[in-house]
Amino acid sequence: MRVFWFLLLTMVVVVAAVTLAVVGGGGSPVLQDVPPERLVDPLPATRPVGRADVEALRLPMAARGYRMVDVDEALDRLGAELAERDARIAELESALAGAQATAVNGPDLFKRPDQEPGPYPGEEDQR
Repeated sequence: MRVFWFLLLTMVVVVAAVTLAVVGGGGSPVLQDVPPERLVDPLPATRPVGRADVEALRLPMAARGYRMVDVDEALDRLGAELAERDARIAELESALAGAQATAVNGPDLFKRPDQEPGPYPGEEDQR
């Protein structure tokens, strides 16, 4: 019978402690609400992204890894800039190929206009 009264008294004490903790502690939260972590070092918007910008990029962590929105924005920006650079490289390479073709097939710049075009060095005159 003593065990019964001991268990009953223990149960009442536990229920009273939990009730006081819930009712009495409701006025002030124990943990403060923290704003979600945001991207601190975004990629520069006013100039092209460089290698140092990518190396310095630190994406904020979320509950299960990185914040998908921040990662998607960074990858979209990098992809767009790489596509622009690839297009610019292709444009410059085609312009260079055109300039080289013009230089090879173009007029001889070292001859005077009153001279007849002669054979190129290494060619024989076949007249």
